[in-house]
Amino acid sequence: MRRTFRSLGTHNFRLWFFPGLVSNVGAWMQATAVSWVVLTELTPGDAVAVGVTMALQLAPQIVLVPITGLIADRIDRRKLLIASSIALTLLTICIGLLLASGLAELWHFLLFALVFGLITAIDQPARNTIVSDLVPERDIPNAVALNLANHHAARLVGPATAGVIIATLGSGWVFVLNAVTFLPLIAGLALMRKRELVPVVRAARQRGDALAGFRYIGRRPDLGVLLGMIFLLGIIGMNFQLFAATMAVEFGAGPSEFGLLTSVMATGSLLGALLSAGRERARLRVVLIAGAAMGTLCLLAAFMPTFWTFAFVTVFIGLAGVTTFTTANGYAQVATQPALRGRVMSIHMAVLAAGTPVGAPLIGWITNEFGARWALGSAFLLSVAACVVGLGWYGLRRRRRDNEPPATRPGTTGVTEPLPRPEGTA
Repeated sequence: MRRTFRSLGTHNFRLWFFPGLVSNVGAWMQATAVSWVVLTELTPGDAVAVGVTMALQLAPQIVLVPITGLIADRIDRRKLLIASSIALTLLTICIGLLLASGLAELWHFLLFALVFGLITAIDQPARNTIVSDLVPERDIPNAVALNLANHHAARLVGPATAGVIIATLGSGWVFVLNAVTFLPLIAGLALMRKRELVPVVRAARQRGDALAGFRYIGRRPDLGVLLGMIFLLGIIGMNFQLFAATMAVEFGAGPSEFGLLTSVMATGSLLGALLSAGRERARLRVVLIAGAAMGTLCLLAAFMPTFWTFAFVTVFIGLAGVTTFTTANGYAQVATQPALRGRVMSIHMAVLAAGTPVGAPLIGWITNEFGARWALGSAFLLSVAACVVGLGWYGLRRRRRDNEPPATRPGTTGVTEPLPRPEGTA
């Protein structure tokens, strides 16, 4: 147990973790309210408007990936997060008050979604990599896993809380209260002990800095393979709410049962994050095994005869999925040079996020043409493809090691930037 929570022994990480839990509850409240507001309050059930709203929040993270990663590497991440959190606080208060006063229109909300997406595009690379400034390098995988455990613990509370607030006070107050949840995080960041922050190595400024992350990944086959696997597996993980919704309809379940699926799956996700936190190192082989398990469990879920047996399997899908993505995140952070960590992680997150615009239409088409069970079963084929990519890397790595003279093998001093072992760290 002590090993699982070892990063909490660091003062600055505690000031990030506990206020972050409050902020994550608010984030889940808002995420729940966004679709509801567009679907029921600002339009007469227009699903296209919901899709446009989601796309406006997501698109900046993908389009601006070279710039946002460079910002996270160039600017003090603690100060950057304070600034972005203040901006998000003001933005959510404004839209919340518009909704609460009954003056909000769809164009207000679409503009809110776009600005929110722009700010979070800058915020997310810093949010994901700041843990490397708070804990020693050996504890980065543990801190990443605890960060994700924090996220899924909030997921158990946030959506249900949003439902109660919408029913009793109105949807606008969900946004206002989310703005309030940023305040403990801002205070925690401001109160961190600067002398205990891990010194950040910043690369010298040079032409083409914005694309340096892409060039670095091009020289690192292990990171390229990791991104290929994450893209394929992200189509499953980033769209599982769509799988769950279509299967809930298949079973004739209502909205309350669908909401229950979210909480049930979050239980497995939280367990997966805590188990990942207990591991000493993030290994590519764990990404490979957990990804294969996630696809296999999706295939099993497609054959479940009742809603409750399906819900039971989603617990383990959540566990396997979070193990996959937490381990991949931890590996990418530790295996990347500190001066390039923000740029590499912004690419990592953009590749993962791309699973939604690429996968959602495909899943929708399979569901419409063949049924929800076939769509869920197709997740198994995606995991097989990801495993082929991963196993191909291991095969290539083994052949290279067999052909390399001892002086140039990883871990020796014969190469400037050695290729890391698949299961190790840089």
